[in-house]
Amino acid sequence: MIVNIVFLCIICGLTQASNNDNSLTQNRSFSIDYAKNQFVKDGKPFRYVSGAMHYFRVPFQYWPDRMRKMRAAGLNALETYVEWVSHEPQPGSYVFEGNLDIESYFQLAQNFNLSVILRPGPFIDAERDMGGLPFWLMAVDPSIKLRTMDKSYVARVEKWFSVLLPRIKPYLYINGGPIITVQVENEYGSYSACDRDYTNWLRDLIRKHLGNDVLLFSTDGDGDGYLQCGKIPGVYATVDFGAGANALEAFKPQRHFELGGPRVNSEFYPGWLDLWGEPHSKVDKQDVAKTLDDMLALNASVSMYMFHGGTSFGFTSGALPSNTYTPCITSYDYDAPLNEAGDPTEKYFSIRDVISKYLPLPDFPSPVPNPKAAYGFVHLHYVANLWDLLPTPIAGPHVHSMYPLTFEALGQANGYVLYCTKLHGHFPDPALLEMKGLADRAYIYLDMEFVAVLSRSGSLFSIPVQAADNQKLCILVENQGRIAYGSGIKDFKGLTSQVTINGQVLVDWTHHPLPFNDTVKLDWLNKLEKKQAFPAKGTLSLFSGSFAIRRNESELADTYLSLSGWHKGVVFLNGVNLGRYWPVQGPQVTLYVPKYFLRAWPSKNRLIILEQDRSPCNENAMACVVEFVAKPVLDGDTPAKKSSIKLFKKRV
Repeated sequence: MIVNIVFLCIICGLTQASNNDNSLTQNRSFSIDYAKNQFVKDGKPFRYVSGAMHYFRVPFQYWPDRMRKMRAAGLNALETYVEWVSHEPQPGSYVFEGNLDIESYFQLAQNFNLSVILRPGPFIDAERDMGGLPFWLMAVDPSIKLRTMDKSYVARVEKWFSVLLPRIKPYLYINGGPIITVQVENEYGSYSACDRDYTNWLRDLIRKHLGNDVLLFSTDGDGDGYLQCGKIPGVYATVDFGAGANALEAFKPQRHFELGGPRVNSEFYPGWLDLWGEPHSKVDKQDVAKTLDDMLALNASVSMYMFHGGTSFGFTSGALPSNTYTPCITSYDYDAPLNEAGDPTEKYFSIRDVISKYLPLPDFPSPVPNPKAAYGFVHLHYVANLWDLLPTPIAGPHVHSMYPLTFEALGQANGYVLYCTKLHGHFPDPALLEMKGLADRAYIYLDMEFVAVLSRSGSLFSIPVQAADNQKLCILVENQGRIAYGSGIKDFKGLTSQVTINGQVLVDWTHHPLPFNDTVKLDWLNKLEKKQAFPAKGTLSLFSGSFAIRRNESELADTYLSLSGWHKGVVFLNGVNLGRYWPVQGPQVTLYVPKYFLRAWPSKNRLIILEQDRSPCNENAMACVVEFVAKPVLDGDTPAKKSSIKLFKKRV
């Protein structure tokens, strides 16, 4: 509570200061001197050294802490995307409070003397579900052509920007705010559509709302092929590349399309993303420091992606279309200079040393890690399984149809859907059950008995089964995250095509939605008593536990929840979805728990584990525990020995 009051006081004071400065806004300007190859801020040469931090991945109470550390590293700018789906989770329903209060975010950045580089999308990638686009676009129009002049798409973008951009306009630098540049689209040169009418239209739409004086830019890979479609007339073209690149060579494609103006790397990668089942990405701090030094020696402006990655809480992480569909982990640590918990790493100090050669460091104390706590073990009780949930508030109303419906057709963003039908006929023993349109992971049950798992990421779409007439077939489908970039972002979930058994098309389906998006409904579990039996392997099960922390609010500290010994599922703490876990696949074993998600003494903390496969409780009730630890584990064992995505390979 005290922290929230302080946060509000900072904003109130800043707002008053901004009001007092209104008379000065007429003298503010930010532009490009094409002859001298530099940005010009209020008539003086300027170059930014920026870091990316996404407001939607960091608890708002921690925004000041992270910005202070960014400024202490010598950064003079902050870059962020705006995620459409977070702000408009359903058509016409807008959210700009709490962690989505972008106006407070901009005000705080200005308070820390950080300019803002804004990337409003509408597509952002960022390893987020559907690249930040709303899933409901596909429900409104299943034939929609995303990121093009498709009428359905541009109508929704225009409506969204008519809400977003007027909120942004007061925070433009020329209007007294911190925003110096605004991006048009995002790495569009990597998208197969190459619809120049669309990018021109989007440019004009942004100018309509923000005015003609705002400096617009685009970002693409460091190759002529990306800039061919990425370059937009009247929009300054920039490039992106990572550590270890030859900076002078990497900037050459930008010069092919911008004969004058500053060199700009809009996404310099000091780290890289992580995927389930693949080793934790690490980027050498010396390579980062050298490439950064090389760029700054060229008087380039740089934005580090990411400087602080944070966490993809809930069901927000996306997936990559690498060799096969591969979902992203919950953590967005990114091996960044500030780690997932916002603590400075050795890489942070290496970067600060380089920046200090080119920009003065502020008189800030050297940052130290925030306190962490190991709160110990929490014993859990098995309280419900999949079949218990169907007549409860947790499951949505069931829906009947001849053929399976997608999540989108059901109006469901994430979570799970249980598909059930009756089998009719005489089948060979075994018979081949096939679902070519599975997205993404399926648990097969015959008469409520677990049979097998099928998986899109494993390219497993069929299984031999022993089926009989009048048996009940149920298929629980998990959405593991929509593809975040490329031509596959229109990624329908669930059973997206017909299901067959030995070639016979199965019909007459009942759908039971299990979105787990309303955590208040999980309070129903409090009414349940501990089950005496062990949970069945392969059947979604819910475990509940409570614990108290003998500390007052000011003494609470961040922690990590270790899921070692558990298989695959989701964790809810005090009504907050901490995200997905899958420690048997790795590399992530722990989930980050900010102190602001915890309750101080004497309140009880409520923990719910949704386990999809098997738990340590299956064999031993005494082993039905999880542990809060003080250190993260993001480099656990994985089936793959190397990543399927090459570091800094441009994404197409």
